Amino acid sequence: MAKIFCVANQKGGVGKTTTTVNLAAGLAKIGQRVLLVDLDPQGNATMGSGVDKRALQRSVYDVLLGECGVAEAACASEAGGYQVLGANRELAGAEIELVGLEQRENRLKAALAQVDAQFDFVLIDCPPSLSLLTLNGLCAAHGVVVPMQCEYFALEGVTDLVNTIKQVHANLNPDLQIIGLLRVMFDPRITLQNQVSEQLKEHFGDKVFDTVIPRNVRLAEAPSYGLPGVVFDANARGSQAFIAFAQEMVQRVRRM
Repeated sequence: MAKIFCVANQKGGVGKTTTTVNLAAGLAKIGQRVLLVDLDPQGNATMGSGVDKRALQRSVYDVLLGECGVAEAACASEAGGYQVLGANRELAGAEIELVGLEQRENRLKAALAQVDAQFDFVLIDCPPSLSLLTLNGLCAAHGVVVPMQCEYFALEGVTDLVNTIKQVHANLNPDLQIIGLLRVMFDPRITLQNQVSEQLKEHFGDKVFDTVIPRNVRLAEAPSYGLPGVVFDANARGSQAFIAFAQEMVQRVRRM
């Protein structure tokens, strides 16, 4: 049975897509069967996986509207070693079209149930807004991975997300929980980042992942080559950190 995780944060620009793509590639590198679901109409996770969003014959849009299944729409990330259920601009229109459909918030969950045995992990890259697309991700998931920078405003974003998860847990998906908070773009030379990091550990305890993703230019360069960072430069500090994070995720899932 696949473990399904949303990578979400209601604050933009915190590295959600970088986290999703590199965690997918990291998990694939250590032998896991992975499906990456791109729920953001910008399609950045699709392109960052080396899949041309403009050339997609089928996408997550078609899956949400019931026009095809995940197996028909998914394609391979040749470099990353995982499957991608891609997204493009069409997905922006799905918000409006989903409103009139039955079980509109459970469309993705139903579709993923059809391929449950084919994957060990399903990672869902959510848009930063709390939209019907994000809601589909949260309703399909067993848990949420929250990437965040150790800055003051990031704490407010986490508070908003925790409240959203509580509401979804209470009303739509009783399985949903926060799996962990991942500190990303971390620079230990900055005093404030160290202070916020300590505050996170005090408040959230073991919900904070041990792995810390450092600020790393090679991770930032990788998407322009259509490659996950862990493939683009496997020896970079950021890439090594994501491999360690993938190993920590596997261990945490085994304890669930």
